[in-house]
Amino acid sequence: MNALNNGTRAAGRNRILAAGLVAVVAAGLSACGSSGSSLPPAGGSSAGKGKPSALTQAQVVAAAPVAAASAITPGSWMDQIKKRGYLRVGGTDSGPLFSQKNPVSGQLEGFDAGLSQMLARYITGKPATKLSLTTVDTRETMLQNGTVDAVFATYTITPQRAQKVDFAGPYFESGDAIMVKSSNSSIKSVADLNGKTVATEGNSTAALDIKKFAPKAKVLLFQEDGECVAAVKQGRADAYVLDQGILLGDAVSDTSLKVVGQPFTQEPYGIGVPKGSAAKKFVDTWLQKIYADGEWAKLWKATIGTKIAGNPPAVPKIGSADGS
Repeated sequence: MNALNNGTRAAGRNRILAAGLVAVVAAGLSACGSSGSSLPPAGGSSAGKGKPSALTQAQVVAAAPVAAASAITPGSWMDQIKKRGYLRVGGTDSGPLFSQKNPVSGQLEGFDAGLSQMLARYITGKPATKLSLTTVDTRETMLQNGTVDAVFATYTITPQRAQKVDFAGPYFESGDAIMVKSSNSSIKSVADLNGKTVATEGNSTAALDIKKFAPKAKVLLFQEDGECVAAVKQGRADAYVLDQGILLGDAVSDTSLKVVGQPFTQEPYGIGVPKGSAAKKFVDTWLQKIYADGEWAKLWKATIGTKIAGNPPAVPKIGSADGS
């Protein structure tokens, strides 16, 4: 798998459905999805209790399907990518479990990274991607101005965003959760955030969700995940609210942090593509194929499943999210 990296530092990541990992870092997190997708049952697993996959991410990607020549319409979005020889991806290189650069190999690892490589292979025959780092402020703009072909960034589908870009999927579902210091015993649910200082990423759906569910909380906005984590660890914030999966990834790698309570929103992830192009239908068809062939589940096992106990969650229904 090839990853050519450029761009600006990223954040903008939105939600996972990692219930097995839920018990890894806290008690009692559970799935939240409205379209048939579900998490492995919460409870009974612990940190590091995911199991090694029979296949690596690279092996799953290398065995992924390639589109028939007839599926690549001349002059289309996918034809331009095939002629270029690689997929230009908007995303992050610092997202645990989803898209994170391996410091030794330099390769991107994680579920989103693997999906982007699989889509690149489907179109070009090679898992070649070029990453441009995005933030929650730049994702739509980078699709609109043609900087990237697709955004894989735990990108929550919303009707407002769908006015600017098209969303293929959803391909995963998750929800907002709460992370605090491991020593914190006063915050157990979203209601406990009232009167507290809460960190999150600016322009994320979580920023609006905090105001809705904990209107008396003081919200601190940061550009990226690492800044939010630092705010909690340094005591500048009492809690950090964002996608469950992102928080779980943070907490698994740092025992001074824990995820508490139940996810309190429903967040479907989509693949952002240019609005009005042939991309949405093409990518939806590809997603259906890797769902049916079991490639989606294999990738989950090779990435998220190495940290989370249990079977892969059920895949969400294509087009089930408002805005997809």
